[in-house]
Amino acid sequence: MATLASVAVLTLTHYSKCFFTHTHRFNHFNTTTRRFLSSKTPHQRRRLCYYTTSTTKVMASSITPSDSDTINAPYGSWKSPITADVVSGASKRLGGTAVDGRGRLIWLESRPTESGRAVLVLEPENPGGEAVDITPKDFGVRTLAQEYGGGAFTVSGDIVFFANYKDQRLYKQSINSLDVPPIPLTPDYGGPVVSYADGVLDTRFNRFIAVREDRRESSQNPPATIVSIALGSKDVKEPEVLVGGSDFYAFPRLDPKSERIAWIQWSHPNMQWDKSELWVGYISENGEIYKRVCVAGYDPSVVESPTEPKWSSDGELFFITDRESGFWNLHKWIESENKVVPVYSLEAEFARPLWIFGNNSYEFVKSPKQRNLIACSYRQKGKSYLGIIDDAQGSNLTVLDIPFTDIENITSGTGCLFLEGASAVLPSSVAKVTLDDNKSKVVDFNIIWSSSPDSLKYSSYISKPELIEFPTEVPGQNAYAYFYPPSNPNYQAIEGEKPPLLLKSHGGPTAETRGVLNLSIQYWTSRGWAFADVNYGGSTGLFLAFFCCRSFLALPTKQCSELYNACYLEGYGREYRDRLIGRWGIVDVNDCCSCATYLVDSGKVDGERLCITGGSAGGYTTLAALAFKDTFKAGASLYGVADLKLLIEETHKFESHYLHNLVGGEKEWFERSPINHIDKFSCPIILFQGLEDKVVPPSQARKIYQALKEKGVPVALIEYEGEQHGFRKAENIKYTLEQQMVFFARLIGRFNVADDITPVKIDNFDRE
Repeated sequence: MATLASVAVLTLTHYSKCFFTHTHRFNHFNTTTRRFLSSKTPHQRRRLCYYTTSTTKVMASSITPSDSDTINAPYGSWKSPITADVVSGASKRLGGTAVDGRGRLIWLESRPTESGRAVLVLEPENPGGEAVDITPKDFGVRTLAQEYGGGAFTVSGDIVFFANYKDQRLYKQSINSLDVPPIPLTPDYGGPVVSYADGVLDTRFNRFIAVREDRRESSQNPPATIVSIALGSKDVKEPEVLVGGSDFYAFPRLDPKSERIAWIQWSHPNMQWDKSELWVGYISENGEIYKRVCVAGYDPSVVESPTEPKWSSDGELFFITDRESGFWNLHKWIESENKVVPVYSLEAEFARPLWIFGNNSYEFVKSPKQRNLIACSYRQKGKSYLGIIDDAQGSNLTVLDIPFTDIENITSGTGCLFLEGASAVLPSSVAKVTLDDNKSKVVDFNIIWSSSPDSLKYSSYISKPELIEFPTEVPGQNAYAYFYPPSNPNYQAIEGEKPPLLLKSHGGPTAETRGVLNLSIQYWTSRGWAFADVNYGGSTGLFLAFFCCRSFLALPTKQCSELYNACYLEGYGREYRDRLIGRWGIVDVNDCCSCATYLVDSGKVDGERLCITGGSAGGYTTLAALAFKDTFKAGASLYGVADLKLLIEETHKFESHYLHNLVGGEKEWFERSPINHIDKFSCPIILFQGLEDKVVPPSQARKIYQALKEKGVPVALIEYEGEQHGFRKAENIKYTLEQQMVFFARLIGRFNVADDITPVKIDNFDRE
């Protein structure tokens, strides 16, 4: 049984009420947090304080020393309490939230200290009590559907349905009888070859409905279907296919009477956010789907990507789509007319790309006046907002004031909302949000779970992100990044010295980096490094409208651009519209180099100590920047791509057509693959690779390592048994951080690291 008492009592600001009297502490709040607190009464502020027996100790340990106590030392050599052990231990990942029949919160967390095992946890019975592990120690909750997973569990009443990682079978388990082992619901195929995700309970027919990916005959092109799993039989039966024929499925959702089922489907060469369809099936008396209606995505003249269908309590179908405006906004289906109407229109994104199952961007809220209220999150100009839409009152939107600047998912609780979010001073967390009777104001905001509950200890070391805008190689076009300056209260730099820079290129490549508290970044800044997290062109997803009309309407480029101009007026700006499509390996590389150059020219960093790092697609950008540019002096690639052609031939089904749109044809694959340009590499590189990675297979890292070794470039390769795409084990997260740090220090740093780290052998640098 896990003990998470300190997590359960963590509240809004993570600060004791005593901290409110200290101006230097109060300045650590972001603007949203200060405004939220100032609007509260003294009684409400007291409710928002951090009460634990260790408060006094925490306060004493985080007081900033006076200037006379600081030590003059070179950047990069500073000693920090934010160690690699702290970072790896604080790298818990949230895999979703749900509420049981008694209104208690259940969350899924992966634990690096348990080799990345994902465990379902039940919130404490009473405030200050102990959270309870639901998942037995020999189980792990994780699905491999579509490789990236998500949607691995469902809660209904006091029953949890979950996918077990080792065998990928579905199980059910009683929350009230944790001493009883989970019961398997799907057949044992002799290995983890069939995966399930995104399920829902069908009480009408006593069955469980889920998306299934079947790799029994082909792991490269496994068929996906929506299946039903019988629950009433003593013997495990083969699931029955309800829906099939498309390459991908998501969001099977039943109406309150289980008479209709909605789902999302799409096929190659599209990703879900390029073009998808929303369907509704009518269920017969024997449980079969006898009639189907395509609600959205059927019209070839309207390119859209509907997502997140959900039925209200009175049987209305709501969903999010990006038709007409190009922004993902809330809509609903008028069944009697088979017509789609907008619920609320705003130049903002109310949903996220479906990289994983289980996205939940809005929830229906019960109102004492029987109004149809919808709690939703949306993202605009790099920031997330929480709002309440009143569908019955002309779709008014009320924005709620909360400390989170980044929101992932929303779960409706009993008289409250549970939000997954973060900010510059709050790590990835789950907050319980209580609204007033009118559902127009937040009256309580309480952190229930935190990925890093001890982050308060390091508050005086935290470097706050500065959003910077910098010019790119294309005249008139700018790009964006979060810049974190060095920050350590115990040290100051030697006069005239500029800090080394570690620049990170995010994955995706169509993802987006966000300015939230991340101790892995603070590991670097608290040791005297500057850190830049770049949102290169295309990062925000603003390119999608251009891509869709080019790919599916066959419109000329000029006409697509005109259509795009009408679609995207917010976010990071129009200049982002078509940068990455067909130009991956060019735009991302140029923008990363431009950011580093801008920081050098601004006097913020040392131009002779510029390093770059990235994982997956970011690892590709790292290798490409080192091959095709001379901006950086060293780099680290984490499970990065070296050979685009090899990636296309070996990658999994979900992304098997992705690169055709981002890069082009075989000519471009060859030209932009770093492995084909070994002669252009000249600076040191360290590579990290999981040996069970099916997204970017180990052959990629080995191929670039061997080529650089033969050329004489300083290079090191570190491989991890049992790791896949992204490292989940604490020891490997720690080792990766430490080896990057000491690698850069030895090769380009001109300083000695303060930590006791045994460096890995570097070929062509260390003597035999």
